[in-house]
Amino acid sequence: MMTILIICIIIVFVVLFLTLLSTNKAYKYEHTIDPIDQPPTQNEKHPDEGKGK
Repeated sequence: MMTILIICIIIVFVVLFLTLLSTNKAYKYEHTIDPIDQPPTQNEKHPDEGKGK
């Protein structure tokens, strides 16, 4: 009975360690976003405008 308890405690600590490791790695990840394209001016038409349906 004691060996099963020790094995379970070891498994709990391994899972806890892996959870903390992956969470720490996730918080260090540097997120980036794509730059926003310039909206078309009044003189430019949208590429879909003027096409027949």
